[in-house]
Amino acid sequence: MTHLTQNISAADIDPHTLKQWLHDGAEIALLDVREHGQYGEAHLFYAAPVPYSRLEVDIVRLAPRRDVRMAVYDEGGADDTAARAAQALAALGYRNVHRLAGGIAQWQRDGYAVFAGVNVPSKTFGELAEEVFHTPRIGARDLAERQRRGDDLIVLDGRPFAEYQKMSIPGGICCPNGELALRAHMLASNPQTTIVVNCAGRTRSIIGAQTLINLGVPNPVYALENGTQGWYLEDLQLEHGARRRYDDGIVPQDLPALAQRSSRLAESHGVRIVDVDEAQAWLRDATRSTFLCDVRSAEEYAQGSLPGAQHTPGGQLIQATDQYVAVRGARIVVFDAEGVRAPVVASWLRQMGWDASVLREGVQTRLDNPVEKASAPQLPMLTDAQLAAAIAQGEQVVDLRPSMRFRASHIAGARWAIRPRLDNLSLDAARPVVLLAEDAALAAWAAQDLRAQGVNDIQANAGDPAGWSAQGIALESTPAEPADADCIDYLFFVHDRHDGNKAAARQYLAWETNLVKQIDERELAGYRFPAR
Repeated sequence: MTHLTQNISAADIDPHTLKQWLHDGAEIALLDVREHGQYGEAHLFYAAPVPYSRLEVDIVRLAPRRDVRMAVYDEGGADDTAARAAQALAALGYRNVHRLAGGIAQWQRDGYAVFAGVNVPSKTFGELAEEVFHTPRIGARDLAERQRRGDDLIVLDGRPFAEYQKMSIPGGICCPNGELALRAHMLASNPQTTIVVNCAGRTRSIIGAQTLINLGVPNPVYALENGTQGWYLEDLQLEHGARRRYDDGIVPQDLPALAQRSSRLAESHGVRIVDVDEAQAWLRDATRSTFLCDVRSAEEYAQGSLPGAQHTPGGQLIQATDQYVAVRGARIVVFDAEGVRAPVVASWLRQMGWDASVLREGVQTRLDNPVEKASAPQLPMLTDAQLAAAIAQGEQVVDLRPSMRFRASHIAGARWAIRPRLDNLSLDAARPVVLLAEDAALAAWAAQDLRAQGVNDIQANAGDPAGWSAQGIALESTPAEPADADCIDYLFFVHDRHDGNKAAARQYLAWETNLVKQIDERELAGYRFPAR
């Protein structure tokens, strides 16, 4: 790559030092600033995926404290993405940024492991939880036979509704894991009804089933082994587009007993219940990072939450913690509206090694939590009609949308690019450029990089193919362009498992079950399971 790397605002550290930092108990944000596909092929165990394409958009949410100890890395060798990321972080006010010398390549040369896939600490935790708790499981064939016989059972899908709709077990009802403590008793009111919890693979099936067992529900409870993938691999038919989901209604008389049950579970795992004054003091503490996490449903969050709180639906916060919190060693304060869901989520976070607490007053309280966001640079935005006029005038069109969206449908003649490789386009700096992006902020930050290359006449459009087509803009599809090797934003082996590729599904499940064999003793010691 040809970018200049002077004025790097980061000190280099070697892999041995970084490894010590990851286990010394102090806060550290380890950022993999490569694109999602590169990250998914191989990354460090505790690395949070913060691709350079989205760095300024996501980083304040993932690591809000500007002087947190931070390490960034890239491929190594000629790759200068980490250096550019360090400069961008310094511009946002981060004052303690370090760059892994030699990148992930040097890390491996020094004998340290890398991991494929995504959400690796969470998925490793799920596999360990199954070993520790001996979570009961049921195979796809067994479940299908019980359904055929008409046994008294219910299948609860522990994933978010949008994911459930893509593919689900026939008859399954969407009840995301974070909602189980509050709603399972209404969905399976007969204590004799067998409850089977499923997800797409393994982790949420295991954690969901074990959640109900830990809460002491009287029903027989099983995790569906290998989830919808296991069902598909047994040549059983999945449903697509199902809309069954839990009832939003709650019986007020049920809440005291449910809250007491959740509180007992949280207490057994050392979860602290903190009041608003203590939480406020934590948020004002400049020496520690504190994340405020709303574990309620998306519908509840949309009606209002606490200032600066992330929406972290409970099951997803456990399943994909690194997508919400990038600071290892940070405090996490979870809350809900009724004291049933948050304690359960915190009980799992504690076992994962996080300093997790529950806000006693929940969403009904008041907190002062100013969040200093990164303001995107100014960039003129075009309407779809204005875009059509710009194309007619021969302006250069660069499509920054995800590579698979570009393949499916894009403006005829547009060139696809990803932010760290914009310089590969060889744009004519004397001609105007229009950037296409799904988020105007992503285009604005990319435009800043282009200006550094001497391109100054830049505008953007945040439309979609339907809107473009309505303005008479010609569209085309290119299923093989960009080439697979250029699609560094896309992780093929994870996505292919849901696209009719049985080999990819088997590969994914083998990867997941093998995770516990890959971690070292210090990584294993980071989890805090109860004594066996």
